Amino acid sequence: MDEFNYVVNRIGTSSVKWDMTKKLFGDEYVLPMWVADMDFPSPKPVIDALIKRVEHGIFGYTFPSSETKRIIKKWIYKRHGWDISPSYIEFSTGVVKALSSAICAFTEEGDHIVIQPPVYYPFFDMVSLNNRVVVENQLILNNGQYEIDFQDLEQKLMDKKVKMLLLCNPQNPSGRVWTKEELTKIGELCLKYDVMVISDEIHSDLMLFNFKHTPFASIDHRFAENSITCIAPSKTFNLPGLQAAVIILPNRNIRQTFTQFEKKQGSFSLNTLGITAMEAAYQYGEKWLENLLIYLEENVKVLEEFIQNEIPQLKVIRPQSTYLVWIDCRNLNKSEKELKDLLLNKGKLALELGSKYGKNGEGFVRMNIACPRKTLEDGLNRLKKAFT
Repeated sequence: MDEFNYVVNRIGTSSVKWDMTKKLFGDEYVLPMWVADMDFPSPKPVIDALIKRVEHGIFGYTFPSSETKRIIKKWIYKRHGWDISPSYIEFSTGVVKALSSAICAFTEEGDHIVIQPPVYYPFFDMVSLNNRVVVENQLILNNGQYEIDFQDLEQKLMDKKVKMLLLCNPQNPSGRVWTKEELTKIGELCLKYDVMVISDEIHSDLMLFNFKHTPFASIDHRFAENSITCIAPSKTFNLPGLQAAVIILPNRNIRQTFTQFEKKQGSFSLNTLGITAMEAAYQYGEKWLENLLIYLEENVKVLEEFIQNEIPQLKVIRPQSTYLVWIDCRNLNKSEKELKDLLLNKGKLALELGSKYGKNGEGFVRMNIACPRKTLEDGLNRLKKAFT
């Protein structure tokens, strides 16, 4: 685990996380534990593959080959038990880009799209910026775990204006892993009311504490025919800057419509190094990932113990997946503005405020713990300083 304890200085690398603190938070000396990228180097086989590709010296137009798709198919089956055809696979420069493309390709301006806050904030943005209407099926926090309000969900889906549901599976920011039963209920309701499902499964490889990811489309062929699944090596192997995502479209007509829309936007392929990194990560990165998950679980335990002992007025929503921890600060009885002020000016700590993820996220913060233990301990001490 020594590879995860080593602190890498990322300042001066044009890092959004580390080099934009002054611009984003007004203070270049805050500790950034907000945006979802890791402070760990990517797996050595990925770095070696990139070096080899760079040494070739020519970076002409490149395409993901049939071998790329074979590697992805093998990874998905081994990790999640979903046996897909390589023909289902298309590519995009990112999951958010794919969400936007799906919204534009399969809905019209003015259509309604359901999301489930608190949820990854680009869900809001991609709907509203594309002139569609956000419909919120708010999750319910019950005994430290988020649940789906299925009665409310059905009420929302039966509205004829609703054409699509954006599913976050696993859930961001809470780290909740939806069960097969829960996903089945969603799938049946969406079929009943003719609502298409776009499933963002970018965190699906980051399962903690023996939880298991269920790909939405793997449950029932009818769900597969009514959905698009988005994954990427970016969160799993810390490759977001290489901008390479995998879009899985089992329905041939949906696949053709999606790819045609992408072509109309001028999107034809991925960048050369993104393809190289994706192939190496999915082919040779599994051992690194298994070690990462053990390290992340220990980081969760360190955080939980520290908060219980040092800041007991806070409540940790234990993540079942991801490296993001959702922390309930409502017992502090502070406004969002006050929380932000205490974190930045007293604690010198940059976290994501919960309101960014929807109104029912107010009073929460999201903390990225994909960092060396030393950095985590620094962040926790700053959190204590801010709130005590």
